[in-house]
Amino acid sequence: MKRKLSNLIKRKKSIRADMLWNFGLSLLISFVFLIFFSRLISQFVNYSYVPYLNSAVYVLVFILSFFMLTRNFIKDLILLEKGLKIISEGHIDYRVRIHREDELGKVALGINVMTEKLEKQMLKERALEKSKINLITGVSHDLRTPLTSLIGYLDLLRTNTFQNQAEYERFVHNSYNKAIHLKKMLDDLFEYTRLSNSNIQLSLNMVDIHQLLDQMLFEFEPLAQENSIQVVKRIGHTPVISLIDSGKFARAIDNLLMNALKYSVKPGWISVLLRSDELRYYIEVENQGQPLSQEQELKLFERFYKVDFSRSSEGIQSGAGLGLSIARNIIEMHGGTLKLTHTDGTFIFTISLPYSDISNSLSPTISNNN
Repeated sequence: MKRKLSNLIKRKKSIRADMLWNFGLSLLISFVFLIFFSRLISQFVNYSYVPYLNSAVYVLVFILSFFMLTRNFIKDLILLEKGLKIISEGHIDYRVRIHREDELGKVALGINVMTEKLEKQMLKERALEKSKINLITGVSHDLRTPLTSLIGYLDLLRTNTFQNQAEYERFVHNSYNKAIHLKKMLDDLFEYTRLSNSNIQLSLNMVDIHQLLDQMLFEFEPLAQENSIQVVKRIGHTPVISLIDSGKFARAIDNLLMNALKYSVKPGWISVLLRSDELRYYIEVENQGQPLSQEQELKLFERFYKVDFSRSSEGIQSGAGLGLSIARNIIEMHGGTLKLTHTDGTFIFTISLPYSDISNSLSPTISNNN
């Protein structure tokens, strides 16, 4: 019984039911008023004119009653029309303030939801446009310095402006280093733009993560030793088999290692840990460096963000500030996470990845080359 009554009340919360109710109530008010009016007016007016007068009064009272009963509905309708006009003029932050539970209220709610989505889309497009501008600005700025130096050295070589063979070889060596620097920056930029493409494909294969890390650290150790850095391997001996794109995954690990090498206190150490549980495996790259502020820490994974060069190793050329951003994109494409824990100059970058077959959970564009 209560449910039937509740459904009846809910059905009344509609424009048709409301209009029907107002129409019936207006008829009732007009009829009641007409009865009293007829008794009163018949005492003063000739009876032959009473029917015509009653009809006129009945219509007038009905119109006034119906107008008074529907004035809130008309007011909300006008408010809705004004709101649509304001939104159509470009004020997408405007919201229609109508609190009704009938169809008109649903229309107002739908308009507000639509404008909210439109506002978010426009903000997203503006952010994307700003991102493109920042991309062009960042690339132009980062390429200008090594390119200017390269042109300077080549001009000295072209005009034979060197004193002896040793200076000639130094100019050639510096030019080569600048060219390699430019290539690395362009490679980073190309890799980032590729990873930003939603149609990127992963070439997934079953890979022993332990073996991959061991090989990468073996190749990394000579460079670390040149920069007075000791590599501490804590990767154990147990194979950790996972479905990954080995090329891209190695790129992410290499970016983390180079970042640690660049910003470690010299002499110092870099620790690499591999651990696992039943569901996931974890790779931690830890190093000691100069402490960062909270603002700097929050910006570390942003594109083109680079900490003050005074903290970096002078023997290692700076990149475009895309390394950590590329690493995070690659890990997230594999269904994992890359997070930073920073405490008093101790930096721990932690990769967390699931064992499960991610080929079924990612986009259809991912290929499985087993």
